Amino acid sequence: MKRLRIIEKITRRMRSEDGAVTVDWVVLTAAIVGVGMAFGSMISDQAIGVGDKVANHISTIEVVTE
Repeated sequence: MKRLRIIEKITRRMRSEDGAVTVDWVVLTAAIVGVGMAFGSMISDQAIGVGDKVANHISTIEVVTE
């Protein structure tokens, strides 16, 4: 009798969907972070190259003050 109650409690707990939304949000957040990191790594080299070109161009400009 006592063993049957324990099995019923375990079965009820396994069928419960209380934590399912939390798991969905964790997976969704991890996917968004992963896509952001992939995008950032793809554009980081180009962004540094463009920044260097802008810095070189600005350094060649002569500022005249009177």
